[in-house]
Amino acid sequence: MIIEFVLMFVIVASTLLALVQKDLMRTVIIIGFQGLGLALLYQRLLAADVAVTQAILGSALLPGLIAVTVFKTRRSQE
Repeated sequence: MIIEFVLMFVIVASTLLALVQKDLMRTVIIIGFQGLGLALLYQRLLAADVAVTQAILGSALLPGLIAVTVFKTRRSQE
């Protein structure tokens, strides 16, 4: 039961930390940790199918797409 509370704290803390970041790439990395925390929480709650989906989408695919978007839309400082 303590592990679930720790995972919930990590999820909430990473969400709040992502909101206050100035650098968008740091935000993407933190969002990946949030997705990983959610996947671990789902696994701990015996929802293995949801955990696998969350691990693929929430901690790998979505942050990857956001990172590519941030990289392609950066303004050059000339």
